[in-house]
Amino acid sequence: MTEQEWTNLQQGFEIHLSMEKSLASLTIRNYLTDVRPLFDYIQSKELTGLKDLDRITLRGYLAWLVELGYVKSSVVRKLSGIRTFLRWALREGLIEKDPIPKRGVMKRERRLPRFLSQEDAAKLVGSPEKSEALGLRDRALLELIYAAGLRVSEARDLDIQDVNIRTREVRVIGKGSKQRVVLMGSAARDALTLYLNEERPELAGNKSGNALFLNRLGGRLSQRSIQKKVRRYAEKIGLGSEVHTHTLRHSFATHLLEGGADLRVVQDLLGHSSPSTTQIYTHVTQSEAQKIYMSAHPRARKRLA
Repeated sequence: MTEQEWTNLQQGFEIHLSMEKSLASLTIRNYLTDVRPLFDYIQSKELTGLKDLDRITLRGYLAWLVELGYVKSSVVRKLSGIRTFLRWALREGLIEKDPIPKRGVMKRERRLPRFLSQEDAAKLVGSPEKSEALGLRDRALLELIYAAGLRVSEARDLDIQDVNIRTREVRVIGKGSKQRVVLMGSAARDALTLYLNEERPELAGNKSGNALFLNRLGGRLSQRSIQKKVRRYAEKIGLGSEVHTHTLRHSFATHLLEGGADLRVVQDLLGHSSPSTTQIYTHVTQSEAQKIYMSAHPRARKRLA
């Protein structure tokens, strides 16, 4: 297979991801990046094209990735991308049979997501000072991410008309352009009201449009800037640099379940298409409950005489 032939394949696959699956540009780029090593492997083994792939060569490819130094989670992610790629190729008649078995190739190591305690989450979202430059914006931003369990891209893309202060509802466009309505509490509502009334008008300019969260130049606040702000405020209160925007989303889900929320309600609020994706948060709360029990119960570690 030549470089040009591979480029043509990638272009067709990219159109499929964009036009038919309606994926975001960043997600599409990740798919293309994950599939690219397959071409390098095809060339190294002198295969003529996708039709030469079978279960044996694909297992060899996964082993080759491990030899290159990819960790298991990265290999599993690349395998997922290749599965989507080959299903598209099968549909397009580029291959006659999907060479990847449905199960048993390699399973992802399931790690429990990190989340903050309710006290630490409150400290983090309350850390921007109102007296600081852009403090009202940052406070509203953190409060809303935690209150509504938003992804960083969802917070970035919010427009003013997406927020209903009176009903405390926020219209969010999530993965795959799926729309959902999330809720916010009084703390997020009050922070947003202050920002919208006092700080956003000062920031707004020709570049602003209807963007909810603006940077100091009046443009839409970028995804990278939001991530940096979360890390900076986490470091400021001593939580370390490993706290990310998604940590607040994980904390949102975990705290709802700890408070007795139904799993399917949390699934809807998070925008998960499958309950199995949300199910991991029940493992988080069970794990935490076990730790508390083992450390607190007077007979948890006591053996019978």
